[in-house]
Amino acid sequence: MIACYYATMQLIPAIDLLGDDAVRLEQGDYDRVIFRQPLDEFVRRVVATSPPLIHVVDLQGARDGALRADIVQRCVAVAGGIPVQVSGGIRSLDGARAALDAGASRVIVGTALWGDPGALAQYVDALGVQLVAAIDVRDGQLAVRGWQSTTGVSVNDALGACLRAGVSRLHVTAIARDGMMQGPDLDLYTQVCASGLPVLAAGGVRDDNDVARLSEIGCEAAIMGVGYLARLGLGTDSPFT
Repeated sequence: MIACYYATMQLIPAIDLLGDDAVRLEQGDYDRVIFRQPLDEFVRRVVATSPPLIHVVDLQGARDGALRADIVQRCVAVAGGIPVQVSGGIRSLDGARAALDAGASRVIVGTALWGDPGALAQYVDALGVQLVAAIDVRDGQLAVRGWQSTTGVSVNDALGACLRAGVSRLHVTAIARDGMMQGPDLDLYTQVCASGLPVLAAGGVRDDNDVARLSEIGCEAAIMGVGYLARLGLGTDSPFT
């Protein structure tokens, strides 16, 4: 069995969705699909490893601006009791509530938090600990709308806003490392962990050594995508594996 706990550190598998398939992209680029498998089949493979949580990203929802509650419900059903956190296209409180109503344990929200100065506090008040704030970083700034646009919000500004609003947990992605198997951006995670907020680290996590280094920095969990494929005995040599 694949170990998913490292002392207090969690290793969380990522399942990215396009259409009815689980996929992996390089650097969030929709034109660079390096893995594809039918959704239910892939979720069952992940569930067999007994992870503490499953991280589901509706890439189609992120691109189109509307998370698909039906696909969330489907993932939750196949997960068979393993908690599921969901992101991708949650652009309103109604969308967040729809994901939770579909069975998600918590929701990751990015774009909707950074366009309106009052949005963070509004989402925290409405969702409490079920809200995870997404800090998706490209060149030192937050990226939004499925990483297709970059804001003028710096990492430090985002951290300060999260602390003031009472955000309980962060999901932080180093976009340049995502799907590249080059290791996590340790400088970025050192920076965000200094805030004192629990941090889920994503982007470039390859193996147990990377997870251990993130644990030493103080991350609560590591999200693993392409690296998890290797643990499942799946490759990325072909877009259709």
